[in-house]
Amino acid sequence: MSRPVGEQPGQARFLADRMLGTLCRYLRFMGYDTVSATGMAEGNTREDTVLLARARAEGRILLTRDRELARRGGHDALLVEERGVMDQLQALARAGLIVPEVRLTRCSLCNTPLRPARPVEVKQAKYAPGRGQARTYYWCVRCRKLYWQGSHGKNLEKRIQEFFLQD
Repeated sequence: MSRPVGEQPGQARFLADRMLGTLCRYLRFMGYDTVSATGMAEGNTREDTVLLARARAEGRILLTRDRELARRGGHDALLVEERGVMDQLQALARAGLIVPEVRLTRCSLCNTPLRPARPVEVKQAKYAPGRGQARTYYWCVRCRKLYWQGSHGKNLEKRIQEFFLQD
């Protein structure tokens, strides 16, 4: 993988094919604007062409496990040969496309930028942790989902740090 000319870490925008759903969610947790092909209608025989056109039109890097699609995409596509998500992240980091850290700035479900949650949104969320703890909460206006740096986020951050320290 190589970084497109002029692309800086943290600025890359991605379009992930259907085979990279987990990578897509991780990139969103890390704050990268990442659209998933799973949001597109299935069964389109021209899906590869549509993906390439969308990536180019939106200035996104198409991430794919499909060798032929990556070849057709040229500089606008990257072949992701690694199987495990941590290995995939490592390959993107080595290419200078990402900085591996959890940022909680995008919804992991829909990619919408998160905003600080209002007290009423935290209060109404049945799944929010104990109210007495000092936490920062974030809200997805599209999914109406509450986010915070709890054990899941901390475990993800720890997993990323440990994996990248091995390198």
